[in-house]
Amino acid sequence: MTAGNSAAQPPKTFLDFAARFPDLAGAHEKIAAAAEAHGPLDKKTIELVKIGISLGAGLETAVRSHVRRALEHGATELEIEQVILLAYNTCGWPRTVAAWKWAREQIQRS
Repeated sequence: MTAGNSAAQPPKTFLDFAARFPDLAGAHEKIAAAAEAHGPLDKKTIELVKIGISLGAGLETAVRSHVRRALEHGATELEIEQVILLAYNTCGWPRTVAAWKWAREQIQRS
């Protein structure tokens, strides 16, 4: 989990769950780190991919989190927007528009 300002912290529910079940939270973090280390993608690209995955799953909080992280790793608004637009044919209009809204809100907060 990241330290720093509250905007960079995971949602309270995640933190509460992790505090209640630290072994599961630790395993979750290890799996995420192992998956990220298991290939050549840089952090920016990983976060852009995760935006698309989160959009496809309809996960608002995850979309917002990965938009924030993508920006932190140098992604531009246009790159984030393109990732969202690429999901349209596969995920459909409603999820694409919703994710675009979530991303815009997150970008404006950053």
